[in-house]
Amino acid sequence: MQRPLKLTNTLGGAKEVFESIEPGYARMYTCGLTVYNRGHIGNFRTFVAQDVLRRYLKYKGYRVTQVVNFTDVDDKTIAGAQAAGLPLREYTDKYIEYFYQDADSLHIERVEHYPRAADPQYLAAMVELVKKLEKRGHTYRSDGSIYFRISTFPAYGKLSRIDLAGIQTGARVDSDDYAKEDARDFVLWKGPKENEPSWDTDIGPGRPGWHLECSAMSMKLLGESFDLHGGGVDLIFPHHENEIAQSEGATGKPFVRYWIHPEFLLVEGEKMAKSRGNQFTVRELADEGYSPVAIRYLLLSAHYRKQLNFSREGVRQAEQAVRRVDDLLGRLAEVRTEGSVSAGIQEMTRRAREAFEGAMDDDLNTPGALGALFDLVREGNIALSSSSLTKEEASQMVETIERMNTVLDVFGHTQAVLLDDEVEKLITERREARARRDFARSDAIRDQLAARGIVLEDTPAGIRWRRK
Repeated sequence: MQRPLKLTNTLGGAKEVFESIEPGYARMYTCGLTVYNRGHIGNFRTFVAQDVLRRYLKYKGYRVTQVVNFTDVDDKTIAGAQAAGLPLREYTDKYIEYFYQDADSLHIERVEHYPRAADPQYLAAMVELVKKLEKRGHTYRSDGSIYFRISTFPAYGKLSRIDLAGIQTGARVDSDDYAKEDARDFVLWKGPKENEPSWDTDIGPGRPGWHLECSAMSMKLLGESFDLHGGGVDLIFPHHENEIAQSEGATGKPFVRYWIHPEFLLVEGEKMAKSRGNQFTVRELADEGYSPVAIRYLLLSAHYRKQLNFSREGVRQAEQAVRRVDDLLGRLAEVRTEGSVSAGIQEMTRRAREAFEGAMDDDLNTPGALGALFDLVREGNIALSSSSLTKEEASQMVETIERMNTVLDVFGHTQAVLLDDEVEKLITERREARARRDFARSDAIRDQLAARGIVLEDTPAGIRWRRK
């Protein structure tokens, strides 16, 4: 009998056995980026954690449909587009493309749906959601905007467990993002303002509030009730609390069964903040020569519900850990001795799989899962040193590691990391620079590639490369 997956559900705060609404089929929503800037490594801690959840559900045999949204119309994106002098769509397109680049470099699987809030079909869904809330008596209008009256939803606060004792009746907030612990009626539909995008709709002209967007997009793509909803801990209140209120207020049904919230990321022991100058992007770290796969490994090295201290030294140690596994995989691939699989190797790989799955089933305990894998790596190196390992035994060990790696996806990518699309373009650019005798640019690219661990050699046959 398969061991059940247990997840810590923010709704109630307890560890619960995961049971999907439809057996064998998991539907999950992840709050994506507000695309007014490039995502930073704190954002990507959440996306990597959600990716691991998605992958492990598939590992256990679930069919998965996942939605990751882009918030492309809100206070921040509008302000950013105005400052850049660009149409909103053109401005947000750039940051959406950056997200895909960074997510791909971190081996985050592409999901089934990436809705944009400003797309017509989702704007229409938002209007219909507001109409349902109006019909059920949860809204009021003021100054051209429509607000959700939280006093009409007695369960308000059940996710964040916020104290509503001091709430002021009728106090409301128009901003999409507002102070924590400040429970107020929140805006669903904002009345039109000069120099802001606006749509003419059945509920009047204007644009959606941030909270409304996620409820409408998730329910349109996943149904009025679905299994999993994730996002960083900073979204528990007010965003996710408001999502519950407006979704359940409109449908009368439970919105989400399991809420999963990865913890904050520290950088060099300090809280990450733009004002501190420690809000790094994946691209910035890659330009310093750090492997995105090692960054993914470091993000997996702590439990998603624990704060993780991200440091450059930590990435260097992660690179060494990844190299240790890749070195073993390379050595196992070279074994040529024919023979059967011994009982000892069978027990070794069975024990490793059992330990890996036991850790992952316990609230996605990735540190424990990595520990199980490295126990196998240690035993594999011992077996190799005895010179008695058969090709069949080596193959079984490789298959075991590769099975674990369908969830972790940090091993076996050494060459892919070193020659990703960005590096290929740099090599081509250097070749073109040399052709036009721009040796300063050619040398600069050589130095940049050297920082990425690639040594170039100019030969009569062309440019060759090798790893340091």
